[in-house]
Amino acid sequence: MEKPNSLSIETTLEIPFHDVDLMGVSWHGHYVKYLEIARCKLLDSIDYNYMQMQESGYAWPVIDMRLRYAKPAKFQQKVKIIATIIEWEHRLKISYLIRDLVSEERITKAYTVQVAVDISNGEMLFASPPALIDRVEANL
Repeated sequence: MEKPNSLSIETTLEIPFHDVDLMGVSWHGHYVKYLEIARCKLLDSIDYNYMQMQESGYAWPVIDMRLRYAKPAKFQQKVKIIATIIEWEHRLKISYLIRDLVSEERITKAYTVQVAVDISNGEMLFASPPALIDRVEANL
């Protein structure tokens, strides 16, 4: 059996009242939070979430983000978010797909890019450290 060349997780959430406007639509800025929820679950799945990153000596700031909205998410709508690590050797790039849980209609697609920064000196690395690469490859 061939090993996959990416890692994915799926998580679900219900759009809460405090995220919506008067029309019952989730404000576009809240989608960043939804991506973060999925990203944390994905990083937990490889045992390299933010605490483990810090313990390994690296910070991983988001340096690029793109969101493409297809349909609005609405109050009490149940959505699933699929997060997939698609690059990890020189940077951490994660793609996201947000779909309606029932109809499977695409709501949003997105990606984030993070880079490793050595906490001891604040310098950005041009290659991902073994702390990330080893965990990703062990889980493929």
